[in-house]
This record gives sequence, structure tokens and C-alpha cells, in this order.
Amino acid sequence: MPASVLKSTVDTKSPAAQKNHRRIVDLLTQLKNEEEQICVGGGPKAVDSQHKKGRLTGRERVKKLVDPGSQFFELGIYAAYEMYEEWGGAPGAGVITGLARVSGRTVMLIVNDATVKAGAFFPMTAKKVIRAQNIAIENRIPTIYLVDSAGIFLPLQEDVFPDTDDFGRVFRNNAVMSAMGIPQIAAIMGMCVAGGAYLPVMCDHILMTDGSGLFLAGPALVQAAIGQKTSAEELGGAKMHSQISGTVDFREPDDESCLARIRSLVDKIGAPNAAPFSHTKPRDPLYPGEEIYSIFTADPGKQYDMRDIIARIVDASEFDEYRAESGETLLCGYARIGGWAVGVVANQKKHVQTFSRGSDQKRIEFGGVIYTESAEKAARFILDCNQNRIPLIFLHDVNGFMVGKDAEWSGIIRAGAKMVNAVANSVVPKISVICGGSFGAGHYAMCGKAYDPRFMFAWPTARYAVMSGDAAATTLAEIKLKQLEREGKKVDEKQKKEVYESIRSTYEHQTDPRYAAARLWVDAIIDPAHTRDALIWALEAAALNSEIREFKTGVLQT
Repeated sequence: MPASVLKSTVDTKSPAAQKNHRRIVDLLTQLKNEEEQICVGGGPKAVDSQHKKGRLTGRERVKKLVDPGSQFFELGIYAAYEMYEEWGGAPGAGVITGLARVSGRTVMLIVNDATVKAGAFFPMTAKKVIRAQNIAIENRIPTIYLVDSAGIFLPLQEDVFPDTDDFGRVFRNNAVMSAMGIPQIAAIMGMCVAGGAYLPVMCDHILMTDGSGLFLAGPALVQAAIGQKTSAEELGGAKMHSQISGTVDFREPDDESCLARIRSLVDKIGAPNAAPFSHTKPRDPLYPGEEIYSIFTADPGKQYDMRDIIARIVDASEFDEYRAESGETLLCGYARIGGWAVGVVANQKKHVQTFSRGSDQKRIEFGGVIYTESAEKAARFILDCNQNRIPLIFLHDVNGFMVGKDAEWSGIIRAGAKMVNAVANSVVPKISVICGGSFGAGHYAMCGKAYDPRFMFAWPTARYAVMSGDAAATTLAEIKLKQLEREGKKVDEKQKKEVYESIRSTYEHQTDPRYAAARLWVDAIIDPAHTRDALIWALEAAALNSEIREFKTGVLQT
């Protein structure tokens, strides 16, 4: 084997491996069941109501729009999960977003789900649409909107209307995307009222189906405001907008013909500029992705070799490891995924025996912890990837930076700041996958959400917080118990345990990847075995943006 090929000798039949496998499969089964329920939207009655109007549901429209046999890579399916329950919930935040192939082109789809509160915009609906638009902006992805919405969900208007990441930002993004030359096609396939009416009119192409409505104010509001009586069709129907106002470019009789017209329009969009990143013919990994189930463990007391995970993601399992014998708790190296050249920065979960800095004294470095040497190595590697126009992939399973006297004396803060600086100022695409823990400043250094990854994915085993559940529960429980003592209350051991368990349960719920996905802190919870597929989608999308600005870091603490 060439030197760069990763050799994996994991025993996937061992009891420990089988236990790991069962745990991930159980989590995936639970997620699959939940996702199927989310896909039902507002329920069978709402679906029937949509069909009685002669309209398809949002998911039926997506299925007919995308290329036959191709995958729809959905993003944000868990948006608003366990939120708005006092209003009956909002599955998927009432909108469907994701990457698809239409007429051979990679596009972003933003599709209202009218089975959920008539497609009304909840606070998370606006944020989900804006996140999809931001992905399209960063990666220059042509965007298709299938509009079927009653507008803002009025009981929550104060959380939907006024702020920079609220409803109005959607239309601002329409204008910005158009100015950037990002193609936008909007099809009005139901109601499109009030402020939402601006979305399709600010796109490049506007289609409208018969029976749909486009107006700033519906008939009832018009009568209340100015006393004028009119029908919905006369006020803002497809025929009126096609023949009289001239607002609509294409009037279509039904959903099927409208979707066919969209495919025809996409077929005529010019080719994007050539990608600035190296790309060759893809090669499959030497090992099946499903073996990740057996290799990975989220147990903080257990170890695994991240190289075994990488070997099941990258092309031909080839990985040119950078400074392999230095800073070994962070793995850095060059590889290809789907033919695309990438730089990989991954937390190593094996403990490492090494020497103390500046001496021959041996020490153990704990897996998942970023030490001074590993931070400095990663910072330099990230600079090299920017210099050579190589996209960056971050695989998270990080407890944080090392603490203590030895770490402080070695300059851990300075080294960490150097790594964070390099990540923050990177100009090549960055894609993050949270495999296990992603805690504290380690989350930031590994390109957390605040550091503008083009895409942020999580495994079902991910945990996402300022510190782990046990550590946080212990700290918060001590604070709570001291507060009770100051109030003169005596607390016995049973009550102490109850306080600890209550705090731990709440904290663990908040570190669950579904909690993060509900708030769009991650774009999708992915099957670990399909990590490679998700990364290929992301890399192909990122390659649509041919512009790379000049790389500058500012002051680095050396």
C-alpha cells in the first residue's frame, strides 16, 4: 500500500464494537421515526384539504421537481422541533429547505408547507428561510422558491417582523442575491399575501398557478381598509397578474405544468464559473461507511482512533497526515472526498504518550483535548490550506483546551488564539461535522457555528454545549445547593441527588443534537455512515462559488 493509505484493523465483531453499533442504530431508528412524523406536516386532514384545492403538498412538489432518481438533501428538518407546542407545533417550521438537482443543476429549494398553519411564518420559519438563503449566497447556488403561505403567524408577529434575522431579511436577501447574479425562480402555488408578496416579485422569474393569490391585502382586509368589495381572483389571481398587472412571467394551469416550466427554465441557466479547487475522479473508500457505527463511541471514558473514521470517509482511504508526530491529539492532513481536495482537521480520541515541552520527561496527553502543540500545528495547517486553496473539513469530538499550570506555562491561550484566528479568517470553504462532544472554546477552534462554516452537520451522538453534562450538572448543582443553604434550608443527601439529577436532565436535553437542530445551530443531523455523501453535497455546492478573497489573518500571537 502507498504510505498515504490508512490501514484499519478494527475488529467490528468485538463486544465493544457491537455495543457501539447497537447504540448508533437505535439512535438512527429513533431519528428516522421522528423525521417521518415531521414529514407528515400538519397531518392527514391538512393534506386532504390541500388536495381538495387541486394542489400538491410541499413534499409532493419537491418530489416532482427534482431530477428522477436523484436525492433531495434536506436541511433543517428539525427546525422548530418541540417548539410552539402551545400553538399545536410547527413541524419543520412549516417550510422545506435543501439541496437538489434540477435539470442537472445543483439548486437550493425553499418550499412552503401549506399543511402547517397554511404555510404561515413562525419565528423559526423566517430563520430557516434566511439560513437557506445565506447558504445560497455563500456558495452562489441558484434558488427556487415554491410559495404557498398565509404570511406571518400573527400571534407571534413581534418575534417574526422587526429584527435583522426576521421576516424582512428574506426580501433583503432576494435583492442581494439578484444583485450578485444568483438565479432565483419563484412559483406562486397557493396564497402569497401581505409582506410575503414581495418575495416572488423580487426574484428573476415569477410563475403562478391558476387558483393562487398574490396581493398585499386580501379581500376582507381591503374591504375593512377602504370599503372596496372584490373577489380574490379579481384582486390578485393568476389571470389578473398575467393579463393586467403584468407581474407574472408564466401563468400555469396547475402544479404539474408549473413544476415542468421551472425545470425548463433551470435547464437554460448558464454554467457557473470553473471551481478554484482541485477535483479529480472520485474513488470509494477501502472500508464501508457502516463500520463507523462499530468504531465510534460517545462514552467519554472510552477511546477510538479518528483515523479509522477518516479511512471510511475519504477517497481510497488516502490521508497525507501533516506533522503526524507532533500535537497528536489533533489530526491534520490532506485527502480527497468525492474527488475534491480537502484539508481535514479532526480531534484524535486516543490518549497519546509524548514528551513535556522542552524536556525529555514523558507525559500522557488525553484524547479529545487540544494542547499547545496541537493548536499550533492546526493553525499552521489551516494557513497552508488557505494558501493553497484547499477547502477545510472539521471533525469534532473535543472536550476543550487543556487547562492547568503546565498548560498555561506552555502558552495554551496564545496557541489557542492563533488557531481561532486562522479559523476565523479562513477564506476557503469550511465544513464542520460534530461527531461526539463539541464543548467550550474547543467548539470555536474547530469552526463552530460562530465561525461561518458553509455547512454544519451533526451525528446523532453529538453533544453541543459550553461543557459536558456531568461537569455542568456538578457545577450548577453546587451553586443551587449553596443558594439553598444561604436561605437557611437544610438539604439532605436525597435532596442533593434530586437537585443534581434534575439539573443534569435539563442540561442533557439542551445538549442533544435535536435541540441544536431545532434552533438551526446545525443544518442537518446525518447518519454517520453517510457522512461522505453529506460532505460531497457540501463540497459540490461550495465549488459553485468561484470567488476567493485575499487571505489575511491580522496579528498572530507568536
